[in-house]
Amino acid sequence: MKRIGWSLVSVAFFAALLIAWQLAADAKLLNPLWFPGPDRSFGKLWEWITTGALWSPLADTVWRMFAGWLAACVAGVGLGALIASSTLGRRLLQPSAEFLRPLPASAILPPAILLLGFSDAMIVFVVAFGCVWPILLGAIHGFGSMDQRLVEVSRLLNLTPWQRAWKFQLPGAAPHIFAGMRVSIAIALIVTVASEMLSSQPGIGYLMLVAARAFRSADIFAGIIVLGALGFVTNFATQKLEDWLLRWR
Repeated sequence: MKRIGWSLVSVAFFAALLIAWQLAADAKLLNPLWFPGPDRSFGKLWEWITTGALWSPLADTVWRMFAGWLAACVAGVGLGALIASSTLGRRLLQPSAEFLRPLPASAILPPAILLLGFSDAMIVFVVAFGCVWPILLGAIHGFGSMDQRLVEVSRLLNLTPWQRAWKFQLPGAAPHIFAGMRVSIAIALIVTVASEMLSSQPGIGYLMLVAARAFRSADIFAGIIVLGALGFVTNFATQKLEDWLLRWR
């Protein structure tokens, strides 16, 4: 009952924000050309849905977002395990990782365009670069924090490094990895939209860019609503996936 009560409070608060938004738009506190109300914004979104104009850009954005995020998950977990478990791997890879980690994803976009052109592969690469770091740091911390008693048990059982990583280190590192994955899924959406805008590739980002150039503010706010809903759904799905896979906790 308490959870249902808080859910109702959250819905009521969101409804209050929409009402305040509508009242501010009706009062013309800002120029209606730049600040449409929710009636115009949701009306434009409904038009996109009914005419089918939304689905192709949304599919492009979702595909690039998840492709880059999954690539980052694989690379982050693999490199994190190698850095945390191997002295040689740590000495070889950690300095390069520390050099690249502060770079913003937008700084990688120009060389990515030169190497891969204006393509899905270019955006996926930039997305993967942008969101690999939280996963990598979580994996390093998780794999490196293995209980010393478990290390001794693995030695007594004569486990290979791969068996030790799979049976002992990965379960212990999973909470840290999932924490990084939840952070990076939001980063993936941000980088995808920014890359679509900068490279003029079809997607929600490019749809909003074209709307901004044509001064169609309702289209811009409709795109913001779509991105907000997409971020909410992906975060919720990631949380549920974590709860299911780590239910042993």
